[in-house]
Amino acid sequence: MRSIIPNALTALNLVLGVCAIISTFNGEFYRAALFVVAAMISDGLDGRVARYLKVSSEFGKELDSLCDLVSFGVAPAILAYAFLLKDFGIIGYIVAAFFATCGALRLARFNVNTGTVKGYFMGLPIPAAGCVVATFIMLGIKPDGWIFPIIVTIFAYLMVSTIKYPDFKGKGEKLRIIPAIITIFISGYILFITKDAILFSPFFAYALFGILNTVFGLFDSKSVT
Repeated sequence: MRSIIPNALTALNLVLGVCAIISTFNGEFYRAALFVVAAMISDGLDGRVARYLKVSSEFGKELDSLCDLVSFGVAPAILAYAFLLKDFGIIGYIVAAFFATCGALRLARFNVNTGTVKGYFMGLPIPAAGCVVATFIMLGIKPDGWIFPIIVTIFAYLMVSTIKYPDFKGKGEKLRIIPAIITIFISGYILFITKDAILFSPFFAYALFGILNTVFGLFDSKSVT
């Protein structure tokens, strides 16, 4: 019976993702983005509750991945399309589909590599990628030119990249001070420009830090050799 609690939280993640899609259809983009962020909170709780209650299971892991694909892959893709990608014709279709597809690939790779990849996430986790796109849309900013499709495409690619993102469990990938300082400065500057970026800034910071931390790690490797 105890397994019902974490599975219910996982299902809530899916429900919130569906609510985000429905809100997008209704043109309520800000509300849709909030539903995506709320889904991330639910997603973060289910695993912790399962471990606390000692009811972790393969069923729960599979259910979690299916729900994540809807809430952080499909919902943000549809939201991005309705918000601005629709103005780019067939390219908008491709970018939205690319984001959702990369999310599915990211989840499949995570499930396969669970036993071998430890101490870090290979590629940007799909909840972070989905929330970056959703919280950017919350700002209501519609960049000129091709900037928005490029942004969505970049964060889609980050999910399937081999960039190492910290899991903050005290093991694995080294957290380097210079990338951290640069990330804090840039995210702080974004907040300085617009206080509305209070939700966007931390998700963007995490995505940026992984890139910088990995790049600086390459220099560490060269200095050792």
